[in-house]
Amino acid sequence: MIKIISHKINVIVTAFAVTMFFSCESNFDEVKKIGISEHAPMGVAEHINLKRTDSGRVTANLKSPKMLDFTNREFAFNEFPDGIDLDLFDEQNQKSNVISDYAIVYDKTGIIDLQGNVVLSSASNDTLFAEQLYYDQKREWLFTNKPVTFRTGRDVINGKGFDSDVEFNQAQVLEIDGIITLDE
Repeated sequence: MIKIISHKINVIVTAFAVTMFFSCESNFDEVKKIGISEHAPMGVAEHINLKRTDSGRVTANLKSPKMLDFTNREFAFNEFPDGIDLDLFDEQNQKSNVISDYAIVYDKTGIIDLQGNVVLSSASNDTLFAEQLYYDQKREWLFTNKPVTFRTGRDVINGKGFDSDVEFNQAQVLEIDGIITLDE
C-alpha cells in the first residue's frame, strides 16, 4: 500500500514538473522587462559625444546632454529631450551642422524628428531655419510642413514647408515669400 501511494506521489510530482517545464515558454523578453516601468526609458545616457567613422574618416559627430533609450517599446525610439548638435562631414571633409532643442529617432522607420529652433547649415553656407524638420535616413530626404526660412546666397526665402535632398540640390520651399534675387 505504501509502495502504491509512493508511486502515485512520484507520478503526480513528475507530471507537475513536466507540466511546469513545458508551460514555461521562452519569455526572456518579458523577464528583461521586470522592474522597468512601461513608460520609463530602458536606459539614460548623459553628455554624449558620439563619433561615426567610415574607413577611418569621421563622418558624423553627435553631441547631446541627454539621450533616453526607449528600445524596450514595441515601436522603439531614442529621445534627446535637451537637443542635439550634429556635425556631418562629406568626402571632402566639409562640415554641415544640425542643431535642435529636441530630437527623436525612430528605429523602425529611420525617421528623425527635430523640433524647436532647428538650424541646418550646409558646407556651402546655405542655412535652413525651422521649428520642426523631419529627416528620412533611408531616402536621405528632409521635409516639413511647418514654417521655414531658407537662406541661400543673398536670397532669404520664407515658406510654409520645405522638401529637399540632404545636399540642398533639390531644395523646394513651399508657399514662398521673401527676398529673391533675379538676374536680368
